[in-house]
Amino acid sequence: MRLETTIVGNGPRRIGLVHGLGVDASTWEPFIEQLRAAGDVTVFAPDLRGHGRSPRADSWSLAEFADDVVETLPGDLDVVVGHSLGGAVLAAAVERLRPGHAVYLDPGFQLGLPTSGLGGRLFWAVPSLTLGVAALLTARSSAAARKGYPERTRRLMEDATNRFDRRMATGIFRDIAFHPVAAARPMVPSTVVLSKDSKAVLPEALASALVGFGWDVRRLPDLHHDMHLQDPAATFALLRDVLLRQAERR
Repeated sequence: MRLETTIVGNGPRRIGLVHGLGVDASTWEPFIEQLRAAGDVTVFAPDLRGHGRSPRADSWSLAEFADDVVETLPGDLDVVVGHSLGGAVLAAAVERLRPGHAVYLDPGFQLGLPTSGLGGRLFWAVPSLTLGVAALLTARSSAAARKGYPERTRRLMEDATNRFDRRMATGIFRDIAFHPVAAARPMVPSTVVLSKDSKAVLPEALASALVGFGWDVRRLPDLHHDMHLQDPAATFALLRDVLLRQAERR
């Protein structure tokens, strides 16, 4: 599926941005402003299937999300950034995209959801109920954090959520939970940025294992999961060297 894509700028440094679950490319606007203020860039930000302006669908597998991104994004990007679900999608697509550098913001590599034994069978027997309970447990802290976001950012998030096809949530959570990303040598130079909430999507043991395989792991311990929305300047500053590095010969 070819995705609707926001393209901003016309500079030589080419950067892709892949959003997380329940939002869309519009929520990258504050981060794109940081990029454009600091460098001569062209930014490509697709709306994933079922999000924003992109088509709806009847299936929502991680492989299909990755296929969509590979079909849509140019193949010669200097950097691709994926947040949350977008990080899981990027991990599934990176071997084909082959950007100069991959950046993962709190990527959905290993969800803290049961997948084995009796607990796993019970949890996924009625996922609409159990995932709803799990969401309620994190909703309060997320809502409290978002109260401190700029009004414009809160509006962007709310508008994007209203455009989101919620039918996909159970399927994509199941797919990521049962197909976690394992520690291995990265396909391309890769950086992971972890927030104070990162353990829900990437446990510490996996973070340590990634370091051992040559991944660059950085942290923003004072920010929440939506780090690029909560503080786009701090997120950009941490990644400036990667995002605006002079293009290397491939």
